[in-house]
This record gives sequence, C-alpha cells and structure tokens, in this order.
Amino acid sequence: MTKSKDLLRYEFKKQLREIQSIKGRATELISLYVPPEKRVSDVTGYLRNEYAQSSNIKSRTTKKNVMWAIDSISGKLKTFKNIPENGLVFLVGHRSAGGDQTVPVSFIIQPPEPITTFLYRCDSHFYLEQLEAMLTESEVYGLIVIDRNEATIGILNGRRIEVVKNFQSMVMGKHKAGGQSAQRFERLIEISVHEYFKNVAEIANDRFMAIEGLKGVIIGGPGSTKVKFMEDNYLHHELMKRIIGTFEVGYTDEYGLKELMHNAEPALADLSLTKEKKLINRFLEELRKPDGGHTAYGEAQTREAMMRGAIDTLLISEGMQKDIIEYTCPKCGKSGNLIVKSLEHVKCPECNSEVEITKHVDMINDLYELADSFGTNVEIISMDFEEGEMLMKAFNGLAAILRYKLGG
Repeated sequence: MTKSKDLLRYEFKKQLREIQSIKGRATELISLYVPPEKRVSDVTGYLRNEYAQSSNIKSRTTKKNVMWAIDSISGKLKTFKNIPENGLVFLVGHRSAGGDQTVPVSFIIQPPEPITTFLYRCDSHFYLEQLEAMLTESEVYGLIVIDRNEATIGILNGRRIEVVKNFQSMVMGKHKAGGQSAQRFERLIEISVHEYFKNVAEIANDRFMAIEGLKGVIIGGPGSTKVKFMEDNYLHHELMKRIIGTFEVGYTDEYGLKELMHNAEPALADLSLTKEKKLINRFLEELRKPDGGHTAYGEAQTREAMMRGAIDTLLISEGMQKDIIEYTCPKCGKSGNLIVKSLEHVKCPECNSEVEITKHVDMINDLYELADSFGTNVEIISMDFEEGEMLMKAFNGLAAILRYKLGG
C-alpha cells in the first residue's frame, strides 16, 4: 500500500506526540538538528567537542548518560555518507522511569520538510518546535503587499516565505511641478500608477500561474491601494478567482510579507478546514434522513460496511488513538485480539492479569490498509473545529458515507 499524504502526516504527528511525553530526570535528553547542507564530518567534529565538554558535568549519572547519548548519535551518524535532502534530527537520551531509574530512548527522524538551522540542545525534554511547525499543511499561496510607493511579491510554502521581487514605483507625489495644470499632473500620476500596477501584475502572473496546486492569492498593504489593485483586475483571470482576500499591513517590503502571513492566518486556517467541514456536513445531511441515509458509524457498523465494499468515503478522527493487539495471558492461557487505548498494563478479559502483547497495529493504519483494498477514500478529520469534535465524541471517531444503503 502506498501511504497517502494524510496517513504520513498522521504517523508523523503520532510519533511527535509520543516524543512530547518523554521527560528526562535531568538534562539528559539531546536534540540535534542537522540541515541538509551540513557535512557529516563537521557534525562529527562538533559532537567530539561536546563530548569533551560533557566531562565537566558534576553529576556522575548525568555525565554518564549525556556521554552515552553523544556516543550513540556519533555511531548512528557514521551510517550516513551524506545528510539526506531534508536533513536529520537525532533525539537521544535517558527518560525518567520513576525514582532514580532511567531508560535509554533514541529516535532518528528524516523530517518531511528541510531543517533550516543547525541546533544542539541538552535538556530535560526534547526540542520539538521545528518538527511541530512542519505539521502545518504545506500549502502554497501567492503573496502581494503593495502601496503607491512600493510592492513586494512572495510565495508562502507552509511557513516559509520566498521573496520573488521588490518594486519601487517611481509614482510622482501629489503636488504641482513645472507649471503643469493640476488636471494634467493627476493624469500623469494615473498613467504612472497604471504602469506600476501592470509591472507588478506581470511578475505575479508569471510566477503564480507556474505553481502547480496554488491554493490562493493574498493581497495586503496599508490603505486603499491594495483594494484598487485587486478590483481593477490587473491579475490574470484565473488568479482573480483564487484571491482569498485583502488584509491591512503596515509595510510593503519583506517584513510586510511576514506581517501579511500573520494577519491572514485565521482565514487560511478556515480555508484548510473547509474540505473537512463539507465532508462532515455531507455525512450529517445523510444521517438526518428518515432512513438514516447512506451512512454508517461506529467501529462494528463501519467495518461491516467496509467488508461489503459499500463505503465511498471513510471519515476517521485523528483523536481516535487506539491500537489493535494480539495477546496471550500467561496466567490463564487465553489469547485473542483486543482494541486498547494504551499498550501499557493491558489486562486479560478473562482473569484480569496483565497480558503479553505479541503483536500490535495502530487502528488508523489498519483501517487505511483495509480501505485501500476496497478502493475506499479515506479522510483523517482534525479536531480543530466543532464538527471534527462531534465526529470523535458522538460517533467514536469513525463514520462513513456509503455508495449505497445497506440492507437490514
């Protein structure tokens, strides 16, 4: 099965959730972020220096654990001839296991987006901010900030802004000069503004139209210039259809692009949830029909519909954090399958003793694989909006829109 973008994102998010819960007893957790352009030999040299510095740590246990972590990272680094195209993240150390006990932990992550800054940190928790930022959908938007004096065009890709071009308008100020009549002078200003807008639009059209999957165009600036630029249709008609809105910003340079991204965030967040909202509302519309419509919900009903090939779109809440396990009870000998919320201290349903888990699989991964075999569309629904919360709370995180209604 080829994993979809949604499934890969879910797995990445789940892994980060697991790592977030890890706490060190002292500063025994090392986070190392290596950007793709960094040479392996440079990182190795840096770690050698940190290893030498760690000998000054006063606590004998902490010193031992930190030196172990650096050694472990150095050994893992040797398996890479070059740093991968998106960089590497090493999260290694000793987690607290209660009292004075610690347990070694080690994660090597090849991130979904490039690491931009080299970072080494030794703390009581892992540094995850750069990785968490990558959970934001990497959707691409065209950015324009403009006033009568200056304009800057940029491209927003996820959280990264690329500056395409900065313009100085050369539009004359609103004052008389050289004995020209006020009317003629105003006309010259209008022509100058028109040419300026045209130049900005030509560059924007060339760059934005070449972007496959462009989600939209956002325009900002101080005052009314941004609105006039938009309303006078200087942009290509296909880009005009994708304008998300205009936003007030105080600057029209590179900083203005950053300000525009910040001010437009609520609108972009709503936009990214629109597809999910439509799917939930489509499901609810079917469910409200007197006969329940083309719907199924809950695990038993949904799995039955899946096995009959009846599901068109499967809706799974990202809050459904469960595992399917195969187990054996060492006390009474019972074995079987269970769905559990945690893999720790699972009890036997027969004698209530702690079982041995022989196999486990994430429930969302299991459903994805099953759906793939039946050609079913799968959508993982976030809990960042009211309908998404409803899917988790009212339908146990699982619902389906059917191709046809199931018989009794």
